[in-house]
Amino acid sequence: MGEKVLIKGNEAIGEAAIRANCQCFFGYPITPQTELAAYMSKMMPKLGRTFLQAESEISAINMVYGAAGSGVRVLTSSSSPGISLKSEGISYIAGAELPCVIVNIVRGGPGLGGIQPAQSDYFQATKGGAHGDFHMPVYAPASVQEMVDLVQEAFDVADIYRTPCMIMGDGMLGQMMEPVEFKERNKREIKNKDWAANGLKGRKKHNVINSLYLDPEELERHNLKLEAKFNEIREKETKYELYNCEKECDLIMVAYGTVSRICKNVIEMAKKNGINLGLIRPITLWPFPEEAFDKTINKTKFGYISVEMSLGQMVEDVKLSVNGRNKVYFYGRTGGMVPSPVEILNKIKEIIELNKKDSNKIHNLTKGGENNGSCI
Repeated sequence: MGEKVLIKGNEAIGEAAIRANCQCFFGYPITPQTELAAYMSKMMPKLGRTFLQAESEISAINMVYGAAGSGVRVLTSSSSPGISLKSEGISYIAGAELPCVIVNIVRGGPGLGGIQPAQSDYFQATKGGAHGDFHMPVYAPASVQEMVDLVQEAFDVADIYRTPCMIMGDGMLGQMMEPVEFKERNKREIKNKDWAANGLKGRKKHNVINSLYLDPEELERHNLKLEAKFNEIREKETKYELYNCEKECDLIMVAYGTVSRICKNVIEMAKKNGINLGLIRPITLWPFPEEAFDKTINKTKFGYISVEMSLGQMVEDVKLSVNGRNKVYFYGRTGGMVPSPVEILNKIKEIIELNKKDSNKIHNLTKGGENNGSCI
């Protein structure tokens, strides 16, 4: 095991990107991710690499398009409204099949919102993130160490599939400090970027980077090609954690990022109350880990509860994954409010009590005979 370093989440992302051979950073300051841009402004020039603070988020994402098109590894970062400004460029990048990594340290919203932690950009990140038929892998770290590991993973996945990848954290993860080990990663096979627009390089014709297809049949072929790539990503790159799901649970929580850490504390608190809880922690928000629900559908008495720092966004994917096979509940806080273990546990107790009352009611109605049972 290597030496551990105490480092802030935002700075850890920057250092991980540098170690992943990121050659260019283009961004614009916005809290709560500004420390990431500040770290890159300090470190990149020392290494002979490019740091540029653009005049706007729109400029920054188009610079990413240019650098990615030349074949180098490139990073940009922002927070919520800044990502919205980048969304047109993100769609162009996906359409042109260019690899890059985009970091969103989410703030409360909508509008300018606040700098407190939130998860209210889930829809934006996982349902495309911009216009057109496309997806991008979205990683949701739950610790500073995982920020490091997933940034490096995202650069590899971006190159392998020629796609933008997003790291989505919240303001708490960006600002907290934890000990981190910068481990040597298992190297994945990444092909030479013979598609890059970086000169002839012995070729007879220049490569052209493009996301414009005026002929509808040609555009449909391109979209179907992208769809095949997204299906391969779904098959090979979905990541999740199952926690305390080995035995039957009263209820299984579904949570990611900071909230998943809180939910692990809820599991320990619940044991003291004679309640057994499990946790599904999506590590990729897209592709969403539907397999985790197939594995646990027969291990929960009363269903699932999606716990979020939003008014209810991931819960829709939970419902789609459960597909009517069990009940799905929701508990969330919004506007930068972080749910406490006690309030989550109280909500779970309430759900369990309601289910027990319903079970007793059904039992009392059905024990009298078949006719009563048919009335339910």
